[in-house]
Amino acid sequence: MNETRRAVLDALAAGPVAGPALADDLGISRTAVWKHVEALRDAGFDVDSTSAGYALAGVPEYGAEAVEFGLDAPFDVEYHDAVPSTNDRARELAADGASDAAVVADRQTGGRGRRGREWSSPSGGVWLSLALRPDVPPARVPLVTLAAAVAVTDAAREAGVDAAIKWPNDCIVPREGVDRGGDKLAGVLTEMEGEASRVSWVVVGVGVNADVDPDELAGDATSVRAEAGAVDRRAFVQRFLERFDGLRDDPEAVLAAWRDRAATLGERVRVETADGDVVGDAVDVTEHGALVVETADGRQVVHAGDCQHLRPVDD
Repeated sequence: MNETRRAVLDALAAGPVAGPALADDLGISRTAVWKHVEALRDAGFDVDSTSAGYALAGVPEYGAEAVEFGLDAPFDVEYHDAVPSTNDRARELAADGASDAAVVADRQTGGRGRRGREWSSPSGGVWLSLALRPDVPPARVPLVTLAAAVAVTDAAREAGVDAAIKWPNDCIVPREGVDRGGDKLAGVLTEMEGEASRVSWVVVGVGVNADVDPDELAGDATSVRAEAGAVDRRAFVQRFLERFDGLRDDPEAVLAAWRDRAATLGERVRVETADGDVVGDAVDVTEHGALVVETADGRQVVHAGDCQHLRPVDD
């Protein structure tokens, strides 16, 4: 949304305001005010025309303008009814120089998760990718992933779901006595381009089973709707973006928040890695996002792998 249209919308939200007065306040013509009002109506905003002037009567349920309205974070939002992959679109934007851009879609036709696995992305989910240009070396990029995991977990909790983080990047609803740790609610996929000493861009993709029937999802998955009822996706995305923005430049806060929300720490785990399984007690996560596992042969730091929760360590 351009700055003038945003200013018009803010004025309507505080209205009613007469068209001529708004034109004078913004330094534009009355015709321009009318065009901006009509564009807002086309985007789904309910704008009343009264004897006292224009007034905002309703906000669209979802979409770019809806997410940006009232958003307390510096992201430009691009919305699609359907897109093959929000990560792919965010990569295009990043390659073109975009920064702090959020690509949101109602559904993905080619969504993917870690290691290229297919990610079911039906209508009603929150499928979102951020194009970022953090001023950090590549070794610090995992903190961006941790921040996103915290942000999506907090947004889910605000929506009424008892969510937690499963290493490395899944948001789950923990279940007692389940080896996998719980039912998957959301995932985070991070991609980057850069050199040894600097990052050119980072794309953080977040897939959330929000207003989705679990029967539409593959594997052991659940949804916000199944756990807590109706979902306001606009509010969910706003809370995610605001929480992420508040964390991303504070590494210590990211690590503390991740540890506090982790379902994996304190659990006995099996991590399948390229060099074999690592079995032991998950005791910490490093600033690079690696899992620290206390094994029978001593502590091991695992940078990548598929993690299973085996049983509580005190059983």
